[in-house]
Amino acid sequence: MISKSSCLLRGAAVAALLLATVSALLYAQQLPDPQRFESAISQFEQQDRANRPPEGAIVLTGSSSIARWSAAEAAMAPLTVILRGFGGSVMNDVLHYLDRVALVYNPRAILIYEGDNDTGAFNPIPNEVILDQLRQIISRIHEALPETRVYVLSVKPSVLRWSVWPAAEQVSAGYKEIAENDPLVYYVDVATPLLNEDGSVRTDIYVQDDLHLNDLGNQIWGASIKAALMPIEAKFE
Repeated sequence: MISKSSCLLRGAAVAALLLATVSALLYAQQLPDPQRFESAISQFEQQDRANRPPEGAIVLTGSSSIARWSAAEAAMAPLTVILRGFGGSVMNDVLHYLDRVALVYNPRAILIYEGDNDTGAFNPIPNEVILDQLRQIISRIHEALPETRVYVLSVKPSVLRWSVWPAAEQVSAGYKEIAENDPLVYYVDVATPLLNEDGSVRTDIYVQDDLHLNDLGNQIWGASIKAALMPIEAKFE
């Protein structure tokens, strides 16, 4: 026999879920317009027409931490990577342009870095909206490329956005949970190597804006990513 208290608890949980879903749908109308990146995406397509990237590589996409990672190809060698980051983007932008920045290359793996701008913006995107967008991205990848692996990077810390770090950690925890429930999705912790031993933010690994990584920061970032991918991806080279 189900107790009255159990029914009340279940009812409260369902109500909370419905409220979160409605809130996410309402917020979706306030997301930044992906069309602001149309020129950047068109530039990628122009580059492809001039020099077509290989199929079966690893696509790296996401916000400026990917877009500004000029040493990515050297840092990830011998893995073959295609750099398709566009600075200032949020998870919804990757969802919108997924076909054009990732699926078109028929990659064996897709690495995604988003959540930094989503949580660090003046008007932050709710965590459940970010996570739902990631779930949609993964679903579309599975549908189009059933054997393609997905690597999701944790949100990195920074001096500039340290005040919102707890929210970023919650998003990363959501990424990790999604990965734990999908054998083709892998969570990569790039945050811990960028923190001091006591969990505080390092101040020596950023350029002047205190947001983007300097050479030392990128070396740590790149080593963390490569260490996560090599055990799985090296055998496909």
